[in-house]
Amino acid sequence: MITASKVRQMGNSSAVILPKEYMARYHLDQGDQVNLVETAEGILITPYDDGAARQMELAAKVMRENRNMLKKLAE
Repeated sequence: MITASKVRQMGNSSAVILPKEYMARYHLDQGDQVNLVETAEGILITPYDDGAARQMELAAKVMRENRNMLKKLAE
């Protein structure tokens, strides 16, 4: 399902309004956190998952600390 939504000004920030159907389908309420993931196709918005967020932070840390080794493996 593709739904268009506008980016709107909210104070000094911007916001995208989620239709109530999406809010219900993904069990989101006003004030809930969501993850924004940059992909090759654009921005992916997913419900916030504390476990997934910790895993992503750990993966980023490992990639930073092992940048040279990962570069060699990719060659």
